[in-house]
Amino acid sequence: MTLKDSTPDSFAVDLGPSFRDVTYCCGYCKHALNLRSSQRNTENIDSRYKRAIKKGFVSFLEIDKSRFSLAEELSCRPYFSSSTSSWGLLRRRTRLLCCNCGVLVGFAYEKAGANKCYDIRISALHPCSSSADE
Repeated sequence: MTLKDSTPDSFAVDLGPSFRDVTYCCGYCKHALNLRSSQRNTENIDSRYKRAIKKGFVSFLEIDKSRFSLAEELSCRPYFSSSTSSWGLLRRRTRLLCCNCGVLVGFAYEKAGANKCYDIRISALHPCSSSADE
């Protein structure tokens, strides 16, 4: 870590290569999805987050919807909502498909309030090179 100057106006920190922002593309066709590691939902890193990682999903706060094909899905089966600690019967979610090859990349859920959660499959992601801007 290097500091440029100690004055508040010109304070700059170089965190090195281990803290760089990673851009992800489709793991199947390498189409740029405009997902960045800085957009990941790391606010609530707890046992639920670790469970999602073990299941193979990473949560994002926002996505570039122009890079995905969206398919609404309604499932009618019992499920348990851990956020409200209650059972439900109908679950709405949106399937996120790569707009280039059509492979399932992840899901979008409505959370409490107006928040949306974007769960992306880890196996569907691939780090893009820094020069890959489609």
